[in-house]
Amino acid sequence: MRIDSYIEKLLFDYNCVVVPGFGAFLAHGKSAGIDATTNTLVPPSKTISFNAQLSKNDGLLVSHIAKEKKLGYEELLQEVEAVSHSWMKKLEQGESIELFGIGKLWYNNERRIQFQPENRTNFLTSSFGLSAFSATPIQREVLKEEVEELEEKIPFIITPEKREQTSFRPWLKYAAVLFLAVSLGVTSYRTYGDLQQKQVAVQQEAQEEVSRLIQEATFFESDPLELPAISLDVTKRKLGKHHVIAGAFRMEENAEKRVEQLKSKGFNAIYLGVNKYGLHQVAYDSFEDPKEALTFLKKVKASESRDAWLLSEK
Repeated sequence: MRIDSYIEKLLFDYNCVVVPGFGAFLAHGKSAGIDATTNTLVPPSKTISFNAQLSKNDGLLVSHIAKEKKLGYEELLQEVEAVSHSWMKKLEQGESIELFGIGKLWYNNERRIQFQPENRTNFLTSSFGLSAFSATPIQREVLKEEVEELEEKIPFIITPEKREQTSFRPWLKYAAVLFLAVSLGVTSYRTYGDLQQKQVAVQQEAQEEVSRLIQEATFFESDPLELPAISLDVTKRKLGKHHVIAGAFRMEENAEKRVEQLKSKGFNAIYLGVNKYGLHQVAYDSFEDPKEALTFLKKVKASESRDAWLLSEK
């Protein structure tokens, strides 16, 4: 008679299944974990162990088999005890016992029963359907080093992302003030209409530039002093709230190099510091009057770089 299938079935519902005259199979709860050697995530489970000291009959196994086979309790008790006796005889002869779905038992050098669970079956019913799976860790440090190495070879400029919609609000606020001031100061309908068209055109250009996620920089490898200077009517003035941005850099030395290049070309270039994205911003110039900033922006976009854009502080 084989009783290992009945033992296996009972271990799903009970934490202790005693084989009379032989010992008890115990189920212990085990939390979910990670195997660092194989990068495997293991669900919660029950681990099976064996205790030869718990050999007194508790009636669980015999009653279960009697119910399944529809036989009397006393008759089944004798059959189970006979199985226990045969197992002990095999162990004493140096043989091992293989219990399907449960594990393997054998005697060690000290004549003590050793047990190796099979670990193919998860006896924890709440984890039914869950299986272990492998996950590859993200090599964040390696990726960071590759990006830094790439930037050393190819410097780049990053503009604000499209999702940062709040950058439009300060600009629109000053545009509204400018619109009201011009409306009150004009003396003819024609002058008012021309100025309004210019404002709409500048606003559309600024929105197109802010929509770019990442722009490639046209960085200079040669000596900036050898580049032809552009003559612009730019005078040095006090730092204002409206900045015509030339670029944003992840490394401060690149931002400082850009400032020197712009100054050599006649601009009042300014290093604005680090923004909330961790980028070092550089401006062609800074203005207190938003009207002057818009005029200068249009001139820079036409003669220097279409990547320029306007940043207005609150």
